Amino acid sequence: MASRPPPPDSFPSVSQSLGLEEGTNTHPNNEVFKLQSDVLREAISQVVGDSREKKRKFTETVELQIGLKNYDPQKDKRFSGSVKLPHIPRPKMKVCMLGDAQHVEEAEKIGLDYMDVESLKKMNKNKKLVKKLAKKYHAFLASEAIIKQIPRLLGPGLNKAGKYNLFQLLLLDCLTLPWETLFLGFDWKFPTLVTHQESLEAKVNETKAMVKFQLKKVLCMGVAVGNCAMEEKQIFQNVQLSVNFLVSLLKKNWQNVRCLYLKSTMGKPYRVF
Repeated sequence: MASRPPPPDSFPSVSQSLGLEEGTNTHPNNEVFKLQSDVLREAISQVVGDSREKKRKFTETVELQIGLKNYDPQKDKRFSGSVKLPHIPRPKMKVCMLGDAQHVEEAEKIGLDYMDVESLKKMNKNKKLVKKLAKKYHAFLASEAIIKQIPRLLGPGLNKAGKYNLFQLLLLDCLTLPWETLFLGFDWKFPTLVTHQESLEAKVNETKAMVKFQLKKVLCMGVAVGNCAMEEKQIFQNVQLSVNFLVSLLKKNWQNVRCLYLKSTMGKPYRVF
């Protein structure tokens, strides 16, 4: 039986989440904040409750699915930006260290997967092997000495096919675009630089907490904002920050947002805007 949602007071207010003065409901540019807190709270409770009732054999990820409007990917400037969420949405996110000797040693100590220069050389720019490597991990970190060599060692880049399935494209009303446009997108996963002055473990946690918004050839995207094992107020905070950041990237802010949905991995979507 699904647990009852916590009382509204247990959730942070919109103002608290966005660093605004209490009693206000506007951004610094005086635009009304359009994501209603009560609607978002209810959607989060529904998503988490559905997941608990089904009792999956794994922890479901909670994804924010976004549909945009009034954008022409061919003409308008394509935005791209990343933001660090207050709570790690996917603790089991797979990260691989492409490291020099020192970073390989550090990776071993914290149980992080890694590859050294010799391992990368053995791939010999084989496209199938590089693609297999890209699919195995969600993100890559690299030592300064290694990151400069990646184009030479692995070829054009680490990439994976777009993640949307037909249902999601229908949901976000993206099927008005040509089929060849829908399925030619690639999500580049070039490694993030790690220096020896940084804590490798802290960098891994930072990477897991980052979400990226990037406009490509389709007017829809999705980012992980939590998981069904998290406290609902943590998901609430992650969603608020994610949406606020996304809107700041859009040329006309909320006027470019067609719809927002929350959905667990195996659950049904709930519209929040």
